[in-house]
Amino acid sequence: MTSELEKIDLLRARLGVGYKEAKEALDAAEGDVVQALIKLEEKNRNWNEKLHGKGNEVVGQFKALIEKGQKTKVKIKKDDNTVVEFPATLGALGVLGAMASTPVLIVGALGTIAGLANNYRLEFGEQKDNWQPEVEIPEDEVPGESPKH
Repeated sequence: MTSELEKIDLLRARLGVGYKEAKEALDAAEGDVVQALIKLEEKNRNWNEKLHGKGNEVVGQFKALIEKGQKTKVKIKKDDNTVVEFPATLGALGVLGAMASTPVLIVGALGTIAGLANNYRLEFGEQKDNWQPEVEIPEDEVPGESPKH
């Protein structure tokens, strides 16, 4: 006859769970190791499916954020002239890079101060997609009629 500790050790070895979780599953299955294994596997599968679903949701939100950042443009202007224009995601990466490196942060701050002193300004705007397809519709001749000249 197999002792309860051996059954718990078997569950732990098969599924990599802790003593408490193995004991609870064994108790819920009334000492039946196979039923305990099935319940633990179902529990782990459900947890993995939830984790996978949340992961897909986070990736989708991240993609949407990147797309919005690509559509949003940052313009550096002096008077009415645009000096530089770039996507907001590039600007965000630049800010992260500046925060990671003190010398880059100092240079960026000095550049910002110099730009403000020389009347440069930042504008943020969403780029509109004004593209229209060009479609040419040929004039069809009505069947049975001769072409008009």
